Amino acid sequence: MILTTTLIAKEIGGHITPNQAEVVIDNAAKLEEGGAHSLGFFSNPKYEQSLYQTQCGAVIVPLGFKPQQSVSAVLIEHPNPYFAFCTVLTNHFNPNVHRTGIESTNVHPTVKLGKQLHIAATAYIEEGAVIGDNCIIYPGVYVGRNVVLGANTLLYPNVVIYADCIVGNHCIIQASSVIGGDGFGFAPVNGKYMKIPQIGNVILEDWVEIGSNCSIDRATMGSTVIRTGTKLDNLVQIAHNVEVGEHTVLAAQTGIAGSTKVGAYSQFGGQTGVAGHLTIAPHTSVGGQGGITGNVTESHQKLTGTPATDVRTYLKSVASTRRIPELVKEITLIKEEIARLKSGE
Repeated sequence: MILTTTLIAKEIGGHITPNQAEVVIDNAAKLEEGGAHSLGFFSNPKYEQSLYQTQCGAVIVPLGFKPQQSVSAVLIEHPNPYFAFCTVLTNHFNPNVHRTGIESTNVHPTVKLGKQLHIAATAYIEEGAVIGDNCIIYPGVYVGRNVVLGANTLLYPNVVIYADCIVGNHCIIQASSVIGGDGFGFAPVNGKYMKIPQIGNVILEDWVEIGSNCSIDRATMGSTVIRTGTKLDNLVQIAHNVEVGEHTVLAAQTGIAGSTKVGAYSQFGGQTGVAGHLTIAPHTSVGGQGGITGNVTESHQKLTGTPATDVRTYLKSVASTRRIPELVKEITLIKEEIARLKSGE
């Protein structure tokens, strides 16, 4: 199918000003890099000048946008240009073209298989597993005993899902992530550490996305739970019995210790660390390298630093810290003056 500006506008529910020329689109690009058949988007006012200079054939812009200079591109108006642009990328320019069919010879005969699947060669699926409709399983994936994968779930190469874990619908797990490895549980006995069997599981609800090289540990008992719509960046560690609320985002290298409950719609910057057995209120935002060492009881807080504190308080503290060398000099001068006074000089 030839993709045109008219078809794009119809697909996203956008609006094209009458009498603009029809343009054929065959790629998506940044405003600064596009060509005559490229689709771009504009939503941030600070990039408005790039819109007037772009060579893109078409650009998705905010609804009601009135350019202050001439624009060569066809303008497609939409209430949310970024979302509309992502929709077009997903539907037409996604580089991950998936096949259907079962290539692997390592699918246990007891596995329940849905429709329109793709299970690549070298994937290994243990007995009792359930694979939902339209799932895509790449090479090297391991799916353990009694694992349940919901419909439209995508597992990239070398993902490991241990026994009894449950993955919801429309989930994406990037390469080399491990779901359901043992929690870090050991009991000190006579100067040594005895392993505590981890007999729980992990539950990923619908629309969860897991980056590459993440580890989500199974519960000691019960479940480690990642709620609907939550997104994990690469290299995130979730310990046993943690519960992460819905639509939370955790940036790279975040680590959450065991049995902590993170409220819904929270946002953690990169390298955030959270101690165990805590409760974090919904809508909590934590800046990069923040360290949460105690309960966060009030929602909608913006925290940073270690121990994490209110952003404004932290910035005042940093400003004061920078004055320490100056204050030390002043104190030294005061001490010298006091010494002179005592000596009668």
